[in-house]
Amino acid sequence: MQKFKNLAYLLVFSILLFSCGEYHKVLNKGSVEDQYKMAVKMYEAQKYGKALRLFEKITPAYRGKPQMERIQFMVAQSNFNEKSYSLAGYYFDRFTNNYPKSSKREEAAFLSAYSYKLASPPFSKDPTDTNKALESFQMFINNYPNSSRIEEANKHYKELRYKLQKKYFEIAKVYYTTADYDLRNYKASIQAFDNLLSDYLGSEFKEEALYYRFKAAHDFVLKSTDRRKPERIKDAIDAYNKLKRNYPKSEYMEECNEMQATLLKEQKRIDQLEIKNKELVNKADSKD
Repeated sequence: MQKFKNLAYLLVFSILLFSCGEYHKVLNKGSVEDQYKMAVKMYEAQKYGKALRLFEKITPAYRGKPQMERIQFMVAQSNFNEKSYSLAGYYFDRFTNNYPKSSKREEAAFLSAYSYKLASPPFSKDPTDTNKALESFQMFINNYPNSSRIEEANKHYKELRYKLQKKYFEIAKVYYTTADYDLRNYKASIQAFDNLLSDYLGSEFKEEALYYRFKAAHDFVLKSTDRRKPERIKDAIDAYNKLKRNYPKSEYMEECNEMQATLLKEQKRIDQLEIKNKELVNKADSKD
């Protein structure tokens, strides 16, 4: 029994050794046709790294020929299976552009978007691939509204949209939390929250964004000189009213009501100060 096992292992090893030797022989010295056949063989055997090396060599020779459609799809799919997702997204996208009448165009369009999604890093990192994935899924949804994959595409789109919202929400919060060290960050925070709210209508972060937007405006008033306060108080009160109008029962309302009371007191003080200043100016003018 052990003899048969040893013979079986030896046979498998010999086949693998022969296959490996055959592959390198074709890779280095084979004709373009032989390299194409070997590339397809490696692809079908799920040896995608080896297939890619061959596809890279034969692509210039097949450019413009009928086989190129199949080659481009296999290159994209090989990169996907090798988890080179950014490259896969790029090649699937190229395929959809180069072969608009292909029976695989819909599949390639979906896989392009999905590849970019898989390449998309955590929300705190560079959002380039996230944006590409979002745009690609939007195009897929627009171009293939009756696709069997439309439900999955919508799900991925919502997840990506949430990721970007979270990114911009956290950036705005960082501006706010660092504003004590750099007063310019109050303005940056307010602008960032405004951008989030205008770019993502109905955002999952809307209530919290409105709260922090008001909080930043409130704190900015207290850090401002009296000369700057009137316009900033008005902006803060507008922010308070927007939060109250949209979320009258918000968990933040008690705290916001207290901040609003502080703003109204400050507004009253500024108004009284302005009246006194006018009275002093009038007295000085009357003496003249």
